[in-house]
Amino acid sequence: MNDTEYKVLMIDDDELIARSTAEYFNILGLKTAYVTSYDAAMEFLDAHEISLLLLDINLGDRSGFDLCRQIRESYDMPILFISARTSDDDVIIALNIGGDDYIKKPYTLGVLFAKVKAILGRYEKAKEAAQLAAAGTQGKTVQTDEGRIYFREGVYLDTSMHKLIINDRQEEFRAMEYKLLTYLLENAGRVVTKEELLKNVWEDEYTGDGTISVHIRHIREKIEPDVKNPTIIKTVWGVGYVVEQDAIMCGDST
Repeated sequence: MNDTEYKVLMIDDDELIARSTAEYFNILGLKTAYVTSYDAAMEFLDAHEISLLLLDINLGDRSGFDLCRQIRESYDMPILFISARTSDDDVIIALNIGGDDYIKKPYTLGVLFAKVKAILGRYEKAKEAAQLAAAGTQGKTVQTDEGRIYFREGVYLDTSMHKLIINDRQEEFRAMEYKLLTYLLENAGRVVTKEELLKNVWEDEYTGDGTISVHIRHIREKIEPDVKNPTIIKTVWGVGYVVEQDAIMCGDST
């Protein structure tokens, strides 16, 4: 790892908390930096490679929610919100705007470290799985020579490029979204339970149902003609999700 690469960036306006957390992570071998403001965070991200963010909601006179939205426009890494705010509304907002988890203060450094290590491990595996899928070593149920899976006219997944094409415009999936979608496609025609997704996609049975729902919604926003009435990824209430086999076409849409 070079001097511009960090595994974790802590963004918290409480310098004591930010510094102590970063020091603890560094002692345990996880290269971590910290900043205490919105602007400093953006400057740091421009200059360094980061694998995971720990982000507070309150950043002085700025909002961690706003920072998350801005980061998501350019970066794809796990974002864990850390906050003393405990309302369900805050948790829902955090997940809906691109957060991957929500950790409530006060937290134990050892538990937080274990959580971060587990999430980093899952995302690294997800990226590896996505690369394998793009190479054709996974997803053989839906993989074709053309490497295209059509959802509707002009909208298809190019598995060779790991990109969604919408009317000739490329749109990248986040690693976990891609892994979730390809898993559902591989199992088209049968109901995939939430427990199965937690075990085989997240590899973490303790991840909440809300996290799955948010990722499903993000995927639907990209591939469904009508998000409110999905025809590709259907919800089986109380059980999980199913992709109907006749909802997708492999190869050339013509």
